[in-house]
Amino acid sequence: MSRRSHLIWAVAFAFGGAISLHAAIAADTLQAKGGPITIQPVNHAALQLKQGNTVITVDPTPQGGDYATLPKADVILITDIHGDHLNADTIAKASKADTTVVVPQAVETQLKKTTDTVINNGETKTIKGVKIEAVPMYNLTRGPAAGQLFHTKGRGNGYIVTMGDKRIYIAGDTECTPEMKALKNIDVAFVPMNLPYTMPPNEAADCVKAFKPKVVYPYHYMGSDLKQFEDALKGSGSEVRIRDWYAK
Repeated sequence: MSRRSHLIWAVAFAFGGAISLHAAIAADTLQAKGGPITIQPVNHAALQLKQGNTVITVDPTPQGGDYATLPKADVILITDIHGDHLNADTIAKASKADTTVVVPQAVETQLKKTTDTVINNGETKTIKGVKIEAVPMYNLTRGPAAGQLFHTKGRGNGYIVTMGDKRIYIAGDTECTPEMKALKNIDVAFVPMNLPYTMPPNEAADCVKAFKPKVVYPYHYMGSDLKQFEDALKGSGSEVRIRDWYAK
């Protein structure tokens, strides 16, 4: 993440980090085999999924969300090494004694510990009864300088989480990769769209049209035109759910 992006997040945390953001963002419910799944936006790239007593937390960081009052996670998924996805102190706040933290190898290396469950691109593991598939997330063309990419292939993970009979895709920081276009039978997708780090709304919409999730949430969208994304998907068969991931 660039120094400018770190500064933006530091300012956002200074002015809004103490607010219980999850209380300001309404949860959604997805009916599924085994009981309803609660989908709770938290902030930016962070969210929670809950079915029955199973809680999955994605990318908890101090920039938003009160992890003292949010349900403690059974499983925490970390997508990448950047500070808007990875923070060791917030992982601890979001955890309980038996929480399993699932990470790509690059995150394990950065955390400098060996107690996490490492899953790399293309691997599938079942953790606490939840099937978790690691999907590549990376930039195709965008980077901080010529010949460099913000996110290189193999470093970070998107995830497909199967809860009940629903396949939920959390894309992470990525452009419209061949692996995303090739996804099948996705019930819910969380897709990023912010420049320069991922992709603009029109590219994100084109990718969604390729893999056709039943429901799609734009997230990780700071500064993006969500109406452009929504308009581009009218008539596509994918339901677009716009939520305020930056509620104050």
